[in-house]
Amino acid sequence: MTKILLTGITGQVGQELEQTLTSVGEVIGVSRQEFDLSQPAQIKQKIAEIKPNVIVNAAAYTAVDKSESEAELAMAINGNAPKAIAQAAQDIGATLLHISTDYVFNGQNHTPYLETDKTDPLGVYGKSKLSGEIGVRDCDRHIILRTAWVYGSKGHNNFVKTMLRLGKDREELKVVADQVGSPSWSYDIALTITQLVDKSLNDSNIRGTYHYTNSGVCSWYDFAVAIFAEAKQLGFPLAIERVLPITTADYPTPTQRPAYSVLSKVKITKTLGVYPPHWRESLRKMLTELRG
Repeated sequence: MTKILLTGITGQVGQELEQTLTSVGEVIGVSRQEFDLSQPAQIKQKIAEIKPNVIVNAAAYTAVDKSESEAELAMAINGNAPKAIAQAAQDIGATLLHISTDYVFNGQNHTPYLETDKTDPLGVYGKSKLSGEIGVRDCDRHIILRTAWVYGSKGHNNFVKTMLRLGKDREELKVVADQVGSPSWSYDIALTITQLVDKSLNDSNIRGTYHYTNSGVCSWYDFAVAIFAEAKQLGFPLAIERVLPITTADYPTPTQRPAYSVLSKVKITKTLGVYPPHWRESLRKMLTELRG
């Protein structure tokens, strides 16, 4: 039976993967306590002990703004750890699937980013994730899946949960309207990763970098408006009456964010033979699950 080592089991994608990957093999989930990403020697030892056929690295330092003041920690977890995992995977002949981000790009494109487009991260978080991608390529049998604008019902905070929390007590919210991308439901990401892993076991051509998000494009403002519209229909307790569009300049953050985060779905669609569901459809399903 295929043995799959899964890191980051408390994250929003990791929790979904713990369920979806069971269709492919035995899942051995490891938490931050058992698998300290800031200790490369410990990582290698643990992988050598478990001897998995597949490693899915869903663990990451994701505090984008905080990374500017915790650059060393962000680089250790997002940059050095994936390299150590890749080297350990290479030693035992395992396949490594690693999750990356739209933040490896500068957001100046006007058409969806291809896997082959030039990377140019704007801040510490993006630079640390790019460093991780470079390290992952030390493993011959590697798959890098870049995604963006992740949200889900599981795991800690995300944009959808933040909007619902704020919208419960406030009548008015201001949301950035000049950053665009494609919201991605963690469950859809997990399903896609599971399909890639399954396919890679029988097809050595399933290697390299892939992009996956839900289909469709919106701004954070559009996303917020949709969240409230869907949530009201589902009976969420909300006080919100108005969402006002603002610019990035009106809402300065420590990290400069990509203005355009749309990733091309052409390669992943061709590989798996299915087109990603529209973000609004997935948002509705996630909110229904959350309302549960």
